[in-house]
Amino acid sequence: MSASLSFFATCPRGLEALLKDELTALGATQLDATDGGVGFAGDLALCYRANLHSRLATRILWRVGKGKYLNEEDIYKAAFALNWPGWFAVGKNFMVKVTATKSPVKSLEFVTLRIKDAVCDRFREAVGSRPYIDTKTPDVRVHAYLTDSAYELFVDTSGAALYQRGLRRNSIEAPLRENLAAGILKLSGWQPGTPLLDPMTGSGTFLLEAAMMALNIAPGSKRKFGFENLKNFDATLWQKLQQQALQQAQPVSFQKLYGNDMDLRAVRIARQNLQQAGLLDAVQLTNVDFTVLVPPTDHGVLVANPPYGVRIGEDEELAALYPKMGEALKRRFAGWNTYFLTNDMRMPKLMRLAPSKRTPMFNGALECRLFEIKMVAGSNRKEAKE
Repeated sequence: MSASLSFFATCPRGLEALLKDELTALGATQLDATDGGVGFAGDLALCYRANLHSRLATRILWRVGKGKYLNEEDIYKAAFALNWPGWFAVGKNFMVKVTATKSPVKSLEFVTLRIKDAVCDRFREAVGSRPYIDTKTPDVRVHAYLTDSAYELFVDTSGAALYQRGLRRNSIEAPLRENLAAGILKLSGWQPGTPLLDPMTGSGTFLLEAAMMALNIAPGSKRKFGFENLKNFDATLWQKLQQQALQQAQPVSFQKLYGNDMDLRAVRIARQNLQQAGLLDAVQLTNVDFTVLVPPTDHGVLVANPPYGVRIGEDEELAALYPKMGEALKRRFAGWNTYFLTNDMRMPKLMRLAPSKRTPMFNGALECRLFEIKMVAGSNRKEAKE
């Protein structure tokens, strides 16, 4: 089945332009970036490649239907008209997820139920039986998106969200999602071979993503995908793409990646995650307070997702921490470009440093900023106004 299909790749808000570039490089056509993702066209091979290689997408959704609606019954009829039994077997269980923007329907739960009914009724008509529902670990995921007057129906080709690489087994509180970490690395302009430091490494997400980038390891090379449960699954093609990805990966060696955390438990968790991923040799880890951390080289990129209200819980602690972080950066990190993802908009002011960029981003539902602060000796201090 090599015909052109219609897809939509979702991603964290703030990464749409980068995702569009990534999909273009993978061979996608008819690209259309919108809030929260990118629409595109391509064949099954592109769908598999996007799932295997995209560092930024959250899901690759196959668009199977779209149109106008006035009420829930219109959506039921539209869903019933689609060829669900041609796309997955009755023995596969499924779930339905509905999201909406400015939709006039009274209850998204009722719309979800009507789409489930439509899929089951279509199966009963076709094969005399219906698939079961599984809302936790379904074989097949059906997504619907409603606007004020239009609907779109999708089959999810990813299964579990793509940021679930199958690498990070352990985490500390509020871990950063992998595709957001990869996006921040790309926004920072970091290139493999350039020293990279995460001084507050937590469970090691930045380091894992950077190591995979540096070694050309496909982020989806150690996991399963939703498309493997569909009737049009081409196992031979998929095996070929997997083999190509494995051949392109480089042997693991030190990549000038440095991680640090003042919490010994976090360092241990990061080490375990890197070891289980087979990437520990690409990284050096230390366990000191950020305020006394000595930079590993005289230049590089520093990325951090520092503790903020949600994780640490005490605004007073943060207000005391930020000036110390600012002093440490000014004293020792001249020549470094630094990037901080936080939802605490006071951070640069309290650090007494002037950001050159403030990029709006979302960590899940949490609105954040990615602050870019270029450390040039003597020029970053914000003098306090009298």
